[in-house]
Amino acid sequence: MIIQRHNKTLSTPTGDMQVTVYRPVDEGAYPAIIFYSEIFQQTTPIARSAKILAGHGFVVLVPEIFHEFNPEGTVLAYDDEGKDKGNADKFAKPLESYDSDNQVMIDYLKSQPFCSGKVGSMGVCIGGHLAFRAALNPSVDGAFCLYATDLHSNTLPCNEGNQTLERCGDIQCEMVMVFGKQDPHVSPEGRRLIHNTMSDNQVNFSWLEVNAQHAFMRDEGDRYDAALALQMYRNAVDFFHRCL
Repeated sequence: MIIQRHNKTLSTPTGDMQVTVYRPVDEGAYPAIIFYSEIFQQTTPIARSAKILAGHGFVVLVPEIFHEFNPEGTVLAYDDEGKDKGNADKFAKPLESYDSDNQVMIDYLKSQPFCSGKVGSMGVCIGGHLAFRAALNPSVDGAFCLYATDLHSNTLPCNEGNQTLERCGDIQCEMVMVFGKQDPHVSPEGRRLIHNTMSDNQVNFSWLEVNAQHAFMRDEGDRYDAALALQMYRNAVDFFHRCL
């Protein structure tokens, strides 16, 4: 489908947050996917991913996940300086602030005539964690999480008892978890912890481990695997067409 895009500033309890909306040009009410970026925010690879999803008949909302710490429109570079800044922002933002961001985005989507009211979540790297986190909200109808970081390690700041993985029993929707076997950020032991915790809490999820490194979806850099990326887009589109 031919798509359009526009930016929208939403008011959250922790300040204004710019989001980019990608959606089909054709009139109609489409299901929505909140697409969470890496620590670098909405880079060109993230924008391309959003366009691919939107072109299959979805409203795709890409938030600036660190809006509290950066001017509107900030995009960090894929270099050491950008990585250091993104990681600093990651460890400065409490998980509870993402929860309030999520609710604001869900409320916005459900109020728009171009949205059917069905909402899913998807993300890569920390965005995979945030897509998982979003699934704690009962308004989310499906989550597709790619190489989610910091789930197994419980390293992101939050109130006591509010770590994401330990709350997975609250998730009501279906989920897909994807990891690269050569990903140094989520060890085999970490993956087993995530899988076992979700199983013990009777989460409805599918699990896929592929021969790939971290960030294999990102079409810039040496770790990009085009064949696997295409497979994941197809899997995600099929998953969301069914769930949403």
